[in-house]
Amino acid sequence: MTGVLRDPSFTRLTVVVIDFEGLTPTGRPAEPTEVAALALRPERGRLVEVGRFESLIRPPADVPVTARDVAQTGITAAMLAGADPAAAIMAHLDAHLTAPPYRLVAHHAPTEAGMIARQAAHCPRLAATPLLDTIRLARALLPGLGSYRLDHLLAHYGIARPADRHRAMPDVTVTAQLLERLLTDGCAAGRWRILLDLDAAAGLPPKHPAPRGTEPQQHALF
Repeated sequence: MTGVLRDPSFTRLTVVVIDFEGLTPTGRPAEPTEVAALALRPERGRLVEVGRFESLIRPPADVPVTARDVAQTGITAAMLAGADPAAAIMAHLDAHLTAPPYRLVAHHAPTEAGMIARQAAHCPRLAATPLLDTIRLARALLPGLGSYRLDHLLAHYGIARPADRHRAMPDVTVTAQLLERLLTDGCAAGRWRILLDLDAAAGLPPKHPAPRGTEPQQHALF
C-alpha cells in the first residue's frame, strides 16, 4: 500500500480502532457495557497490530439490561455483574496510551466520542485524541453506495461478518479490516495521499464533556 500509509505524519501515529457496546436508558446518555480497542501501526505500507484491549463494563445499578439489549449483543446482566465500572475500565485503557501520537478510528465515530467524553475524567489521554470515522471515509470514497452501515460495507468489500457481530472486539476487528480496504482503495484512487486528506474527509475533534449536571503505573500495551 502506498499513499497515506507512507506519509511521515501518518507513519508516526498509532491508530486505535475502538468500539463500545452499551445500554440506552430513556432520558439519559448511553452507558457502556463493553469496550474493545485494537492498536495498529503503519509498517512497510500496511497496518500491523501492536496491541489489543477488551473488557466488559458494569453499568450503574439503576440502568437495567433489557431483553432487547441481550438480543442485540448477547451480553447479559449476569455477565456484567462481576465486571468493573466504567471509571475503572476506562482508566485502565487510558493507562496503555503511553506512546503518542494516536488517532482513534470508529464506525460512526460520534457515538464513541460521546462515550469517551462522558468518561473524560478517567481517560484524559483518550478523551484528547482526535478521531477518524470510517462512515465518513466510505462516503467520501464510495459516493452513492446507498447504505454505509457496517454490515453493508462488509458485504461490499467481501469481509466476512463475524458470528458474534455486535460484540466489541469482533466489531473492532472487522472495522480495522474495513479501514485498511478504504485506505488501500483511496490511495489507489489518489483520494488520500497524506494524513490531512483523511482528516479533511473523515476527521473529528475530541468531544468535550458536558458540564456537570447536564448529563448524568502499568505496562504499555499500545
